Amino acid sequence: MLSGLPARIAVTALAVTGLLAAAPSAQTAPRVPAAVSATAADPSSSGVTVKMPAAVADRLGTDRKALVDAVTADVLSRARDTGGLAPATATGRLAAEGRKVVVDVRSASRDWARGVAYVEASRARHGAPEGWLYLAHRENGRWVSGLEGDREFAAHVAGSPLVGAAERRSMTAYAERAAAPRTPEAHGGQVSPAGAQANTNGLLLPWMPDHYMTLTGGPHAHDSATGHWSALDFAGGNASGLVRSSREGTATSMCGAGGGWTRVIHPGGFSTDYYHMRNATYYNGTVISRSALLGSIGTDTCAGGSATGPHVHWSLRTYDANYNGQYTWLNGRTIGGWTWWNGSGQYSGCGTRLGVTACPGTALYNRTG
Repeated sequence: MLSGLPARIAVTALAVTGLLAAAPSAQTAPRVPAAVSATAADPSSSGVTVKMPAAVADRLGTDRKALVDAVTADVLSRARDTGGLAPATATGRLAAEGRKVVVDVRSASRDWARGVAYVEASRARHGAPEGWLYLAHRENGRWVSGLEGDREFAAHVAGSPLVGAAERRSMTAYAERAAAPRTPEAHGGQVSPAGAQANTNGLLLPWMPDHYMTLTGGPHAHDSATGHWSALDFAGGNASGLVRSSREGTATSMCGAGGGWTRVIHPGGFSTDYYHMRNATYYNGTVISRSALLGSIGTDTCAGGSATGPHVHWSLRTYDANYNGQYTWLNGRTIGGWTWWNGSGQYSGCGTRLGVTACPGTALYNRTG
């Protein structure tokens, strides 16, 4: 999709500030680009920030503006608070709340580009941002952008040289196997017996197995507002505050180097988000193992929202046959050996295991079975 929306390139240093991945993760995190290129700031585009390594900017040349415009138009059409609005109106509404659209162009090759784009959450309240991986292809002189969930994204996954073999296998699994039973409840109440047996393919809680953290927030919406209650908050414990991947997959640092938001795409149709981390390892579509180190609990708000104390905001996502990623329900699902149930309100729900109930304020061990 193309729009006439101009964009500015923000000058940002991309220095590695995170911990290196350690055992049991055997892979090495990718090198972080040393700098971001810049063009003259356009006052009319104050609501859009573009991150782009100098080498990628040079490769794209003057065509980079059309790429950013295409991705930005897709983001604004998909975002919860801006869908259906004209681009200038949408960015103006976000700017009035102190929020921006961020388009991060990570790599480019011939007529292909890929990266991350997100809409910041309001910093005036607790919440989380909306973000997508994207792929773009230049066809007949114009960029065709696809965010996770677009038909274009699914087609680009199949054909783009910027998608690695392991990542393509995981993404393709979305279309081959629906991960979520069609019996979810968005808010309170229970799921059907079939839904209660929903298989999460062995996902763990976001720290080392057989260690504990304290549940500080039961099931709640990812943005603390609307949608499926997909998120849990954890802090403290004997895991040294280290946040780890719930399962193997491909990891992407959504905010870039130094930002505390990571998404891991797992085999079988699920992905997980981790927010508010500090000392975050930089990943860019990187293959990682189960319990790979992602960072430490923190209060980072690289993409907006707020945090009153160090913790990790963990969210569950699933995908349909069109690669449409969405935050999905936790109610009745088993994660880390605990089956999670909604409470009467957001944050009040609990987990159950072997006759034990763990509600907010309870320390619970991460179990593999």
